[in-house]
Amino acid sequence: MPEPIESLIRLRMSTADGHYAGGLVDGARVLQLFGDAVTEVLIRHDGDEGLMRAMQSEFLVPVRSGDYLEVRAKLVSVGTTSRRFECTAHKIIELVDPADSAANLLAEPILVVKATAVAMVPAAKQRVVRR
Repeated sequence: MPEPIESLIRLRMSTADGHYAGGLVDGARVLQLFGDAVTEVLIRHDGDEGLMRAMQSEFLVPVRSGDYLEVRAKLVSVGTTSRRFECTAHKIIELVDPADSAANLLAEPILVVKATAVAMVPAAKQRVVRR
């Protein structure tokens, strides 16, 4: 496989993302972001959005409204139609208090969610020619 392809999405969790008490963000929101990052890599690699087939995730640290995340998807292996990914979401900024505007830039990013994903691109949809 040629050099790894990776996608990076950096964004702030808004008040609309806060689904539970205390502005807690639904874990499905982060999985949606993983799907977006995987889709970008599939387009770069195959010229097609492909389809998510499976994702196994582990939620490690709560995410709240106001947190800034870095979401990555890295292509780690390629089959005939399947593509395997490692996905991570790191918190890089967090609010001091949800009732205040003060925020902390974290000295070290905090891993909040990690996942492995398998997507597939049907052979007939693969448009990028590799040598």
